[in-house]
Amino acid sequence: MRLGFAVAVTFCIAAVPVRGQESPVPELFSDVIDVRVVNVEVVVTDRKGNRIRGLEAKDFELLVDGEPMPVDYFTEIDDGRARASSDDRVAEAPALTADGTVGTNYLIFIDEVSAIRQSRDRILQHIENDLGRLGPTDRVAVVAFDGRSLTRITDWTNSRHEIESALRQARDRTALGLLNKFGLGFQTRRSVMAAAGTVRSFADAPGRKVMLILAAGWDTQVDLWNPRVLWVLGLSDAVLADLYGPLVHAANLVGYSLYPIDMGGAGPARPNDPRVNHEEFGLTGLAASWGGRPDEPEDPERWRDVLRYLADETGGLPMISFLGNRALAETSEDTRSYYWLGFEPQRAEDDVLHDIDVRVIGRPGLQVRSRRHYLDMSRGTEATMLVEGALLFGGAPGAPVLEVGFGAPRKAGFRKIAVPMEVRIPLDGLTMLPIGDERMMNELEFRFTVIDEFGDHSDTPVSRIPIVGSDTPSPGAVFVYETDLVMRKRMHRYVAAVYHPLSGAILSASGEVGPDMSASTPAGGAR
Repeated sequence: MRLGFAVAVTFCIAAVPVRGQESPVPELFSDVIDVRVVNVEVVVTDRKGNRIRGLEAKDFELLVDGEPMPVDYFTEIDDGRARASSDDRVAEAPALTADGTVGTNYLIFIDEVSAIRQSRDRILQHIENDLGRLGPTDRVAVVAFDGRSLTRITDWTNSRHEIESALRQARDRTALGLLNKFGLGFQTRRSVMAAAGTVRSFADAPGRKVMLILAAGWDTQVDLWNPRVLWVLGLSDAVLADLYGPLVHAANLVGYSLYPIDMGGAGPARPNDPRVNHEEFGLTGLAASWGGRPDEPEDPERWRDVLRYLADETGGLPMISFLGNRALAETSEDTRSYYWLGFEPQRAEDDVLHDIDVRVIGRPGLQVRSRRHYLDMSRGTEATMLVEGALLFGGAPGAPVLEVGFGAPRKAGFRKIAVPMEVRIPLDGLTMLPIGDERMMNELEFRFTVIDEFGDHSDTPVSRIPIVGSDTPSPGAVFVYETDLVMRKRMHRYVAAVYHPLSGAILSASGEVGPDMSASTPAGGAR
């Protein structure tokens, strides 16, 4: 049945390069993360880089926006095992058991858009060679991005055979770096948003979470058309935050440390370092226009700044130059001993960025490394991230129960069409709130985004849908939402999602839409 009335509006979609109290609603979706605890993994070393062990919660000072914040949770991870704390004022970090093994989750993200095959395969072969360094509770997942969609080559697994098979499959895939070498700039945001969507999609993993990012020469130029960014000489933090903030915030939100790997080797290898195989770095190939190798960025120092930014903001390490060959070994070594601090902030869910500063009290000679920020992300922003991430993975977030139908397209300007769309929204279990005059109301949020065959996808605007009635919807009730999509005249893959802010529930649908739609396409024909 239909409830209320059909809402008719015009909803404009133009594919452009990307920029990055519970109520008794049924369990339609549970992927929105309720971040009550902010976890901060802290590495403490002396001036020579040696790890400092045996510290307690009382030895640390935690500042948020410059103000002291109590440490609510504390655990030392020593060589992969959780050590019990003698400080009874703090609890152990969630999901950890004293003296139990703490596994590390290695999420390998391969940006095939920037990858030169020879360099990518070299890094992947070294990762495969170092799999013996993984512990019995460590796990690996492998994802590749081809500029249009994400491919989950393998989900989490600790099977050596499955990981080796996934890495071989990754080496068999096409690398597009040579094709995109001179036009990578507009592709960078796609890759960054794809990496952010990958982090978000692999959020539910117990233990330490790290992401190995295989990329080469991501764009380091500011968007001069963006009024939020001022151009300055050199690569400013504002430029980096604008380009790479979505990935950093997504990683910090769900507790990932980033370990970006320079596939091309940004700059020459160190001649006297015994870990360097110089024959490997004597790679030959087509000469780039600036006289370097095709797998080198045009401006190595700026590229190093990108690697450092991604790592520094999330508590990871940049794998620059020859360290790319030792990426898994170095990451494994770096994540086996650290301190796990947790605190419960006052959540405003207002998308405000907060500074984190961790210090060791009374030990001025020690070096401390941890993530630098956390984003108090709103549920609405997180829902948008889920929709965009699902679009890249070719699926849909939440429960795929929306029914979507399209009418006959009509011309809507130069190379654009308008496609009538009807969305049927089931309202089973939706709680209605009193608003006076014996009326009841609730409000849903509708999101719709598309991606074309070239990898360009739209922004994800939000339309608010008020549901008004005299009582709670009856079983089987459906609300019909009607709108026009204005889009480029080509086929697109889409994700539609209805988000219920009160409960965090999401209903979704996915499919294709474009000039080949017909008026006979029924509601629910694309799901």
